[in-house]
Amino acid sequence: MTLCGLNVINGSGSLCQGLVPVALFYLCPAIKESVPRARLALMLLAPIDARPYFFPMMSAQPQIKLGTRGSPLALAQAHEVAARLRQAHPELAPAEAISIKVIKTTGDKVLDRPLSEIGGKGLFTKEIEEALIDGSIDAAVHSMKDVPTWLPDGLEIPVILPREDPRDAWIGRDGLTLAALPSGAVVGSASLRRQALVKARRPDLEVVTLRGNVGTRLRKLEAGEVDGTLLAMAGLKRLDMVAAVTEALAPEVMLPAVAQGAIGLETRCGDEATRALVDAINDPMSAARVRAERACLAVLDGSCRTPISAFAELENGRTIRLRALVALPDGSALIEDERQGPLEEAEMIGTATGQALRQQAEASQWSQAFSAFFG
Repeated sequence: MTLCGLNVINGSGSLCQGLVPVALFYLCPAIKESVPRARLALMLLAPIDARPYFFPMMSAQPQIKLGTRGSPLALAQAHEVAARLRQAHPELAPAEAISIKVIKTTGDKVLDRPLSEIGGKGLFTKEIEEALIDGSIDAAVHSMKDVPTWLPDGLEIPVILPREDPRDAWIGRDGLTLAALPSGAVVGSASLRRQALVKARRPDLEVVTLRGNVGTRLRKLEAGEVDGTLLAMAGLKRLDMVAAVTEALAPEVMLPAVAQGAIGLETRCGDEATRALVDAINDPMSAARVRAERACLAVLDGSCRTPISAFAELENGRTIRLRALVALPDGSALIEDERQGPLEEAEMIGTATGQALRQQAEASQWSQAFSAFFG
């Protein structure tokens, strides 16, 4: 028997079983759009138990939706998270099990002004956090150095991936190191911390604001807009661009930013389904280092308007050593402090370091200048 030119009696000779797929084809738009008639005809001629092989898999709902900025580095970090999740959970191996949603933030849109003039670090996270709050995504992938000190109500950062190289990278035109730059050379950076530390080390250099993603900044360097720039070693490694580095600067020369090199996952408080997936890729040691650094930042009430460094290291696997500093933007004054203690007291060590820095700054001859940066 035929219907609309198709044989509706299947291989076992059952008319009803042959009609069911035809009815579904004409009544269900989703099936009608996804299954060509030729494939449907072949399916109807096949035995019942072979029919599923003729239907393409319907698009499965992702088990976890990740939100990220759209720069090449941000996407590389999101894909690193996805790869680690798949390694930890075999059921996430299918491509459709994890989705990555690109979210453009205000910080990505406004590139002609320093961050300090347009609202600070939150501009790189606000729209992503809004998507997290309204359920459009399940977890936000962040460069932790871009995450504000305080999170919106109802959100938390339960996961820190194993930390990449936290050092700053110097890229000099024609291969010149920072120390070898001639007086009057131009250094470009969007970071107030990097600007202040360059000015402190080399007050004879001109320092200008240089914004944009990694590729954009390197193109500006090649075009001769600046003689050198600073980027995070971690980002260059994730983008497989280490060959561009002239020198990796030791912490003694350029103390890293808070949480530089660390990727964090932000989730909704109480979202146990998401936590059951992401907790497996948390690195406790990296998380402790980030907690210490961010606790220091919290005391200083730091933002993109404040040149602050904080760098925690593990010694002997159980002791955390934290070095931190706060600077005036012109590099004319640096206040430094160092603390260490048990790993379990990471946040307490961070808090104590921040308090010590604040007290020293407020008691210094630059107290009035520093007071403008502390809340």
